Amino acid sequence: METVRKKLSVLIKKQRIQSVDFLRGLTIICMILVNTPGDWSHVYSILLHANWNGLTLADFVFPFFLLIVGISISFAYKSKQISVSIFKKIGIRSLKLILLGLFLNSFLPYFPFIDDLHTIRLPGVLQRIGIVFFISSILYLIVNLKQLTLIAILILIGYWVWLSYIPLPNGQLPTLERASNNWANFIDYTLLKDHIWKPDYDPEGILSTLTSIATTLIGIRIGAILLKPDKRSQLLLLISGIGLLLSGYLWSSIFPINKALWSSSFVLVTSGYATLVLYIVHYLMDHKGLKFGSIIKQVGANAIVIYFLSNVIAKSFYLIKIDTKTSVHQYLYENLFVYSSINASLSSLLYALSVTSFYMLLAYILHRKNIFIKV
Repeated sequence: METVRKKLSVLIKKQRIQSVDFLRGLTIICMILVNTPGDWSHVYSILLHANWNGLTLADFVFPFFLLIVGISISFAYKSKQISVSIFKKIGIRSLKLILLGLFLNSFLPYFPFIDDLHTIRLPGVLQRIGIVFFISSILYLIVNLKQLTLIAILILIGYWVWLSYIPLPNGQLPTLERASNNWANFIDYTLLKDHIWKPDYDPEGILSTLTSIATTLIGIRIGAILLKPDKRSQLLLLISGIGLLLSGYLWSSIFPINKALWSSSFVLVTSGYATLVLYIVHYLMDHKGLKFGSIIKQVGANAIVIYFLSNVIAKSFYLIKIDTKTSVHQYLYENLFVYSSINASLSSLLYALSVTSFYMLLAYILHRKNIFIKV
């Protein structure tokens, strides 16, 4: 049995591009880090999302992951075989992701959430991944790469025109500010009402899902480059990253970089940075054969389950009470990480780092046991 496990482990490693697992793992690690501070009132600004326009470290996490979803699609369906079975698998996987996301949004200990169904948030990170994965996978199977690129370009341009120039139903001209006369916010509030993150917008809302699909389509194109491991592909990866970055920053002068809106400039800039990071790691790992970041790759190999568990446990720690006033989270944070000798933001970061380290250890254990959980 042990011999079989070792052979299976070697086979899995051979089939994976190490740099992609590394970037996926790094993204999940950053996602946990920014999602689990000790105290939300004391967080370093770089670990918080931009208030509206702009970029922080936290704003890179989700688009990086969606770009990797696109890369994974190009690997998984590179044969371009179309069958009822393939479409069924894509649909089932997408549905699982959406249901897991809805579970997280409605999750309470012992599930006393029936009375709160009218306010459960419907959008979410896993829901968006599920929808984007489904649409992008189908597009990849039925159109060629040039058509896929054209679709991404049309989405980005169409989204910019829609949000910037098409009047709202009440006749008002749209704005790009956080307000009800912003098209993305208007649609979310009209269709989802109380089922959104904030009263006036949702960062994983309906309309911005369109441009998140464009992020994933760019990832598919990057994946197509990685499938041709030669010197020319390395150069093409570098040129693609620089080109995406420059075009995004140029566009940002008229369509600001904005994660909440998932603006077209945001798509290009974050895709550019992700591609350049991937270029560096791919060159070092897959071309030069340097070995580093094993535990980060191990997180990447079980990305969804690590992310899901981190959310479930974090919510449980907030909601389960040790006494009438103190949650498990508050008890652990105040008793283990709060000291008069260090400032509150550092204490909060130390808590987040300890939580992140726990999930890295969990990923290591899963990898050691050759357990790879796929949704």
